[in-house]
Amino acid sequence: MSKYIPGNQKHLTIEDRIYIQNELDKGTSFKDIARFLCKDPTTISKEVKARRASDWFHKGTFLNAKNFCTKRFRCKKTNACNKILLCGVKCASCPTCNQTCPDFQKERCSKLDRAPYVCNGCSKKINHCTIAHKYTYNARFADRKYRECLKDSRSGIAITRQELHKKDKIITPLIDQGQSPYHIVANHPELNLSVRSVYNYLDMGLLTARNVDLKRKVKFKPRKVHKSQISDRRVFNGRTYADFQQLHLESFVEMDTVHSAVGSSKTLLTFFFTREKLFLAFLMNRNTEGSVRLVLDRLEKRFGTFDFLTLFEYILTDRGAEFGDPDSLETGVTGIQRTNIYYCDPMRSGQKGGIEQAHTMLRMILPKRTTFEFLTQWDVNLITSHINSTPRESLNGRTPYDVALEAFGEDVLKAFQLRRIDPDKVILTPKLIRYNH
Repeated sequence: MSKYIPGNQKHLTIEDRIYIQNELDKGTSFKDIARFLCKDPTTISKEVKARRASDWFHKGTFLNAKNFCTKRFRCKKTNACNKILLCGVKCASCPTCNQTCPDFQKERCSKLDRAPYVCNGCSKKINHCTIAHKYTYNARFADRKYRECLKDSRSGIAITRQELHKKDKIITPLIDQGQSPYHIVANHPELNLSVRSVYNYLDMGLLTARNVDLKRKVKFKPRKVHKSQISDRRVFNGRTYADFQQLHLESFVEMDTVHSAVGSSKTLLTFFFTREKLFLAFLMNRNTEGSVRLVLDRLEKRFGTFDFLTLFEYILTDRGAEFGDPDSLETGVTGIQRTNIYYCDPMRSGQKGGIEQAHTMLRMILPKRTTFEFLTQWDVNLITSHINSTPRESLNGRTPYDVALEAFGEDVLKAFQLRRIDPDKVILTPKLIRYNH
């Protein structure tokens, strides 16, 4: 019958567990908790019993906090262990009483043997309770325990140690003979493995053979690690590159980030105006969604909401995790929508090729493996001024600065903290930064 309850098939969330903890503290029954959460009462019962926290040795009203016998208050036994000839100390006060006494009976709480199985909601104060072994239900501890169980159940391999040993006895000698994993799998269908699984077992070190025993793999360079991508795919609804193409825009803004060397968290947030070829960069202390929003908020306050909307009406960017909250980026400080964000297709950086080309010029001044720790926003503005003062063939020999000056006006370029550089003094090498430090 429980499968017909709406939402019963979903896992409990942290909010559900916090509700369970609060209701247990009030003494609410499992049935009432389950009714509110649209779950079966057995689900709540199993959740509490499986993820309750165990706690020992809370000192109660009795002198010996390590004595858990029900007879300890009226017991008059002495020398039950027979280790000391003349012992006048009562066994109830001895730390080894429970281990040596043959009449030991462990004290139990009926509240822990039946619902609610925890001490939550108990009327007795914890420092007055004589039960040594206590159980409590803590929502955050239970959620962390659930996450660990969920991760462990999906990690490792789904075969026993004996089965792995049998497969290893076939695979390792053949690898030592110089055979490839594909050769082994093709000639031994009894392995019931794919070629990818054999490579995975070798990477995980589960077989006697290692990657170094393969003839070709050690010669291959490891693949480049791409920056983290957006995990919530729902943000792409109505914001894909196909949706962007349907707008048929003549001009828009491309947005991206440029990372510092390993060991530095500073990042450059870059913009590229496709019609004017104007390139902008802003220094961020961290590569996070909040840092990107902070830059956009600062620009909006500088220009005003409606002028910002005129400049940055449509933004095209990649699927980096720092752009994973488009709703907050599109909403201004006054609550008015200030821009529209769209995303390129995965692994298609050429769809925003203008900003990628501008990055090549930026890397002439800040080569890869250059740390941004010494940079200030003044340095970044100087770099972008030199880049925007370089004539472009696509602009018929004009500079992006001059084209943007006609399109936006001098006040906008001053707000961007850009200035014109004499063409003979333009520097597109790392010397530009060395001269200014």
